[in-house]
Parts: sequence; C-alpha cells; structure tokens
Amino acid sequence: MSRSTCSGPAKGLGGHVVDYLALRRALGFKLERVGLLLDQFIAYLDDGTSTFTIADAVTWATLPAGGSPAWHASRLSAVRGFALYLHALDPTVEVPAADVVPGRTRRATPFLYSDSDLAALITAAATLRTPLRVTTYQSVVGLLAVTGMRVGEAIRLDRGDADLANGVLIVRHTKFDKTRMVPLHPTTTLALAAYLRRRDQLLREPSTAALFISPAGTRLLQCNVESTFRILVARGGLTPGAGSCRPRMHDLRHSLAVATLLDAYCTGADIGARLALLSTFLGHVDPKATYWYLSAAPELMAAAAERLEHHQARS
Repeated sequence: MSRSTCSGPAKGLGGHVVDYLALRRALGFKLERVGLLLDQFIAYLDDGTSTFTIADAVTWATLPAGGSPAWHASRLSAVRGFALYLHALDPTVEVPAADVVPGRTRRATPFLYSDSDLAALITAAATLRTPLRVTTYQSVVGLLAVTGMRVGEAIRLDRGDADLANGVLIVRHTKFDKTRMVPLHPTTTLALAAYLRRRDQLLREPSTAALFISPAGTRLLQCNVESTFRILVARGGLTPGAGSCRPRMHDLRHSLAVATLLDAYCTGADIGARLALLSTFLGHVDPKATYWYLSAAPELMAAAAERLEHHQARS
C-alpha cells in the first residue's frame, strides 16, 4: 500500500486531528479518550507525514502485542473515524474496514449492591486517612447510590450546582453536552448540607469551586476516585459475582435503576411510564439505554415473567 497525501488544507496530521476533534465536539461528542489515542497515533508515525496507510493504522492499533482484542479494536476505531474524516477531504486516503481488527466488547454484568453492601462501603470509607477524605467519600458513594449519577457527573458538580433550598442538583455537561436537573430526597439534601458544613470546618478556603474536594482543596480526579473505591470494596469485604460481575463504581447507577424497576413490578406500576421517568432521571439520550436494564438482572427477568403469568391467567 502506498502513502497518499491529503489534498485538504496544507497542514500535517496533527493539524487535521485538531480540526477533526473540533468538528465532532461541536456536534456534542466529548472524545476525551479518542483525542488521547489520536495524539498517540500521530506521535507513533513520527515522520512528519501528511497521511497514513491501513497498514500503519493496524500496526499501531494492535499494540501492545499482549493487549486485549477489545482494546485493539477500540484503538483502531479511533483511527478509523479520523481516517473517514480525511477521506472526505481526499478520497485517496485509506480507511480501515471496521472489522479488520476483531474485538467485540460486551457490557459487563452489573453488580447489584444490597443495602448491606452500601453500608459496608460507607463504613469502609471511615477508615480512610484524613477526616476530609472520610466525609467526602462517604458523601460521594451515598450520592451515587441514591441518584444514579455517573461518577464523572458527580465530581464535576460545583458547589453552586447544589440548590439545597429547593432540593435539586444541576448536572451540567453530561454525555452529548446535555444539562439536567436531579431532584433530591429530603434526607439526601440534609446529608449534602451536613457534608458542606463539615467540609468548611476542615478546609475553609479550597482552591476550586467543586462540590466534592480532595484534602488539598482541589477537585477530585476520576482515576483517584475509582482507585479509592476499589480500596473501599476490598475493605468492605465485597466479593465479585460470577464471570464479569464485579463491584464497580458505575454499578451504583445500575443498582438504582434495577431497584426502581423492581419496585415498579412489585407495586403494579406502569412499567413503560416508570422507564420513561427513569430514562430522564438518569440522563439517557436514547430510551433504549434504559430498556437494557430489563435484561441486565435475573431479578428483573423473574419479575417480568411473573407479571406476564398473572396477565395471562386473567385473560
């Protein structure tokens, strides 16, 4: 395969990456990981070339040699999207086929936290090193459990986003750059108010507007939050289920969704209406993302089957 030169604006691949990401982000995509991968790809080429071949893309995508097929496929997908953009500027630019690096990803089986699991995590957070870390992680875990927010959404909250007088959180810049309002139960509002009072006692002048802060007074980093959560899981004695079912922070969101739907089945509520409400509450752009929960947990499948049997018996 021969290299061809992109006939778009006279710039290197790095400049085209900037333009490509700007275009996609203007459409609402965040592309944080894709941006990092494309920067790594351009650094890998490292010869000032203005284009690349399918062989270049596949060779880079399949690094490291011992990586998982899903990771290799994800790397190629990032380059393929960029190649499609370049191809629109110059039809001679080569675009890798979507399946040239096989690697189907499967959604992990959600770990459904019980009340005792959540209590164990809160208790484990009390063993963290500083009082501010203790109160912050207890509050973060509790908030995720009762609102189903994404981890990134919670740590991006600013103090001004917490309208405790009206019991509402304003969640900004979610997936596809959406904003939504999350109503809080009165007990959650009281818990957040208590956290802020304790936070102010421990650190009066943080260097950030963030709601949840580190002992240094800075906004929490997601990588640090997730590593600390793994410590809490271990100290709390939570054990993985079968297969890919292991306690993850994101599963606090799954647990709320499943519990909400189980309650709808148990109380005879309108499942369609409850799903629509849950979809809005969780910030799903496509309701299909919420319908996935119907088949995500055996408990829900059993409840659905039981309701169907009762319906058929009355028919």
